[in-house]
Amino acid sequence: MAQSLLEQLREMTIVVADTGDIQAIEQFKPHDATTNPSLITTAAQMPRYQEIVDETLLKAKADAGSDASDKDIANLAFKRLAVAFGLKILQIIPGRVSTEVDARLSFDTEATLATARDLIAQYEAAGVSRDRVLIKIASTWEGIQAAKVLEQEGIHCNLTLLFGLHQAIACAEAGVTLISPFVGRILDWYKKETGREAYSPEEDPGVQSVTEIYNYYKKFGYSTEVMGASFRNIGEITQLAGCDLLTISPQLLAQLHETEADLPRQLQPATAAAAEITKISMDQATFEQMHQRDRMASEKLQEGIRGFSKALETLETMLAERLRLRLQGEKLVTQAAEEVFQAYDLDGDGFITREEWMGTDAVFDALDRDHDGKVTPDEISAGLGGGYQLVPV
Repeated sequence: MAQSLLEQLREMTIVVADTGDIQAIEQFKPHDATTNPSLITTAAQMPRYQEIVDETLLKAKADAGSDASDKDIANLAFKRLAVAFGLKILQIIPGRVSTEVDARLSFDTEATLATARDLIAQYEAAGVSRDRVLIKIASTWEGIQAAKVLEQEGIHCNLTLLFGLHQAIACAEAGVTLISPFVGRILDWYKKETGREAYSPEEDPGVQSVTEIYNYYKKFGYSTEVMGASFRNIGEITQLAGCDLLTISPQLLAQLHETEADLPRQLQPATAAAAEITKISMDQATFEQMHQRDRMASEKLQEGIRGFSKALETLETMLAERLRLRLQGEKLVTQAAEEVFQAYDLDGDGFITREEWMGTDAVFDALDRDHDGKVTPDEISAGLGGGYQLVPV
């Protein structure tokens, strides 16, 4: 009996769902899952999650105190929502959930440490072992140093927004549990830089980057796991079959599930062990020099931090407005799609490109229903529930 690509992939790679939609996780049954602000923004607008959002907001309001600003309450609510969705996801999956530190703290080691410890404390207070949680941190030098301390405390980390070998080496030497190199975003940069419209899976720059990192880790015996992320097509995924983990959007999971074909393993520890690779000793000076020389990694890291920060700011604005309406005795049935669209349509040309979105690729792909690389107001409205209306509680 023929097997789907997804079934075969699961035999050699841990499949992770890149979504905050609990129904999608129930459908595809990944081993691990990950969340972040843009995923939570989308999930929080779905009717089936309204009770979670409202309860979290009102509890944050009560705990923050009467002097707290709406922004402070919304920020507290985001941290708790991230854990609330994480707890629900952990009831479904057998593995781990990644929960993200505020991207605005990416260059602040101490603030990152404090936030990570708070997130873990929330999970443990809910009866979940820290072994089932990965704290997601941007792969800046400061973020990597925070992860080094956290790993020593038994708090496991997922280093994200990773685009270069120097970031990967620094993470491995810091003893980080897992890294998430961004395949599709690397491809985006090279397509824009070169003017090429397409790359085959074998020559895809993002695939080549992850392959290089995987081989480096296996060659030198690092225990840090490699989880390819941010895919544009299933060709990128199949070309990385054998990678430790791959985090995949529901749309691409569905394509893999529906496609029957042979899937050969591409990444092999034995092949990596036999490769001729020079080991690099990483310190801050070397990291910064390599980062400056790698224009793609430098630009994409900064862009990713801006995008994740903007996604969080958008979520906080929505939560603050939702709380205001809730306290006035009104119930927010659906979010204001127009406000979301205006927040991301940076140049005001009537559609959102992937570069303008800058948040999570899985959310962009879900909204981009005709797969033309642009999100229109109608697609935002369909994906996020249209405008909003107020009804009595």
